[in-house]
Amino acid sequence: MVVRRLFLAALLAPALAGGQGRPLPVIGKAPGFVLVDQRGHRVSMADLLGNVLALSFVFTSCSDTCPIVTAKLVDMRRRLGSEFGRRVHFVSISVDPLTDTPERLRLYAAKFGADVPGWSFVTGTPAQIDDVVRRFGAYARRADNGAVDHLTLTSLVDAQGRLRVQYLGYRFQVGEMLSDLQALLGE
Repeated sequence: MVVRRLFLAALLAPALAGGQGRPLPVIGKAPGFVLVDQRGHRVSMADLLGNVLALSFVFTSCSDTCPIVTAKLVDMRRRLGSEFGRRVHFVSISVDPLTDTPERLRLYAAKFGADVPGWSFVTGTPAQIDDVVRRFGAYARRADNGAVDHLTLTSLVDAQGRLRVQYLGYRFQVGEMLSDLQALLGE
């Protein structure tokens, strides 16, 4: 089964969908965070206000879903053209802060051609990451053998810092998410 978009408000307003010419629902205020990017610079949700955001949860040693999500976002970045970095920003949040140092995140981003202005690969302390993962409604856990299990979740946040839509899994269509991002840009 392909799971595309999740609207936490879907039970209350199932007819609302950006692709249908109607505004995407407002789920609520996006959780704040203060983390460190692949260059060692502080990045916070407050710093990103005014941009439309796509936030994903990844880790650099992931060999299944994370590379797929990152590659799809690379495709979306290309399709956004001049809007990317100017009005749209991507944030990839590591769910493996014990392994994913800023340098390791920079190498991962470079491997995908994603170490570009407008895309932050971020990490923090285990407590900071656990908090942000939980508040976005995602899941991540390190098993006793060191493996990381996590929920693949990508969230769109509008320029006012409101969570608007979440995509569960990696099978989302790039065109659908691009349409939702463009709808948010048009608001």
